[in-house]
Amino acid sequence: MKGKGHGEKFTRKMEQAIVALLTKPTIAEAAQVIGVGETTLWRWMQREDFRERYQQARREAYSQAIAQLQRASSEAVQVLCDVMKDSKNPPSSRVSAAKSVLDLAQKAIELEDLSARLEALETLVEREA
Repeated sequence: MKGKGHGEKFTRKMEQAIVALLTKPTIAEAAQVIGVGETTLWRWMQREDFRERYQQARREAYSQAIAQLQRASSEAVQVLCDVMKDSKNPPSSRVSAAKSVLDLAQKAIELEDLSARLEALETLVEREA
């Protein structure tokens, strides 16, 4: 073996494989879409350079999904509030929406508190170093 990743360079086909792995539900389907055998794709997935790029692509895709959720969160809160306030809705729906609002508000406060505590600890550690 020479160098990084079994002596092969990282190819355009490998880049396509990463995209296919992110968009197809199975390795077999990802391999088929890019025109390589499943065994070849599996071997690529054992390579350190491939795994690193695949993990980075997964992180980026996940980050984009989180951004979409954050953009939709205001709308989701508005829907919960609308359901909660609308007296025409069944009481069970209104209670469920109200409970969701309270639960989410509590979690937000807990996260803010935790973030503040972590920041204080980091500041303390930096001063000690």
